[in-house]
Amino acid sequence: MISSTALGPHAVGPHAVGRRALAPHAVGLGLRRGLLPELRASTAGFDFLEAAPENWIGVGGALGEAFAELAARHPIVCHGLSLSLGGPGPLDDTFLGKLRRFLDAHHCPIYSEHLSACSDEQGQLYDLMPLPFTEAAVEHVAARIRRVQDALGRRIAVENISYYATLSAPAAMREIDFINAVLERADCDLLLDVNNLVVNATNHGYDALDFLHALPGERIAYLHVAGHFDEAADLKIDTHGAPVSDPVWALLAQTYRAFGPRPTLLERDFNLPPLDELLDELDVVRRHLDPHLAERHGQASRVA
Repeated sequence: MISSTALGPHAVGPHAVGRRALAPHAVGLGLRRGLLPELRASTAGFDFLEAAPENWIGVGGALGEAFAELAARHPIVCHGLSLSLGGPGPLDDTFLGKLRRFLDAHHCPIYSEHLSACSDEQGQLYDLMPLPFTEAAVEHVAARIRRVQDALGRRIAVENISYYATLSAPAAMREIDFINAVLERADCDLLLDVNNLVVNATNHGYDALDFLHALPGERIAYLHVAGHFDEAADLKIDTHGAPVSDPVWALLAQTYRAFGPRPTLLERDFNLPPLDELLDELDVVRRHLDPHLAERHGQASRVA
C-alpha cells in the first residue's frame, strides 16, 4: 500500500522525483478543446494546465499532437471523471493501467478525482452522486482510494463535490467529519474546491469558515475556484459557467490566510470567454496570493 509514512510527505504527489512539481504560488487553467488555439499561442499568463485524462488517453492526430505540445511546455495536472471512487461496482483495472502510463508519460505532478460515485452496477451515470456520510461509506471509499494509489504508484487527491441532497440519516456524520475520516484512512490528499464549499455551505446551512478551519491543511494538494449560479438566496447551483463570485474570492483569501499559498486552478467548463478574460481572473488569484507570498518570504529571511 502507498503510504506517506513509507515514502515521505508527498513522495508520490506534487513533489515526486521525475515529475514537474508545482510551486505553491502556481496558478492554472482547465485545458478545454475550445481554448486549444489560444493556449498553444500563449507564452505567459498561467503556470499549469488541468486536463481530464479520459478526454485525452488514446487521442491521436492533430488533437493528440496539440496536447503533447502543451504537455511539453507546461505541467499538466490530471483531474479524473470516471473512477467512481465511492461507487458499488468494481474498479476498472484496465483503465487504471492506461491512466498510470498516461500520467507517467506526461510527468503529471498531481492526479485527483471526485469524492463521489458516478456509476452503479450497470455502468456510468454521467453525473457525480454524493456519498452517504456514514462509517460504512468511509471504509468503502478509503479502501478503493488505497487500491487506486497502489495501482497508480502515487498519492492522489480527492475533491469535495457540490451536492444538493443528502443520502444519510440525520444522525449520520457531518460532511467535514466524513471528508477528514476518508483522508486519514485512505492516506490521500485533498483537492479543495473553494466554490463547492461556498455552494454547499449555502445550500445545506453550515458555516463555510468553520468547515475550512477544520480541514487538515497539510493534505491540501491544490485548490479549485469557479463560478456558480445564484438560483435563490439559499440555493446556489455549481455551473463552472460564469466568472468567480465575490463570496468565492473572499473564501479563497481566507484559505490562503489559514493554510498559506497553494497551487490554484480556475475552472471554466461552459460559456468560455476569450483567453484574456480568464487570464484576468488568474490575476485576481495572484492578487490574493501576493500578501501571503511576501509574508512567507519574510519568515524565510528571518530564519536565515
